[in-house]
Amino acid sequence: MSAFATYLVGFIILILGLALAAYLLNVPPLWIVAGVIALVGIGVLTATSHTKTRDPAHRDPPPPRNPPSV
Repeated sequence: MSAFATYLVGFIILILGLALAAYLLNVPPLWIVAGVIALVGIGVLTATSHTKTRDPAHRDPPPPRNPPSV
């Protein structure tokens, strides 16, 4: 399993736990759904930013050396 999938699965488990706690605290279901949608979006954004591969630093080749003047 990739790092992205592992991160996202953990985040989904966290969201389910928070949604269950909100349900047990008698939070209206519409607010629970809105919170779950927002947290899934945050989870995807953070998983992407934490697991994306970094592009190697692009370096321009050094300029050609001029032959010494005589």
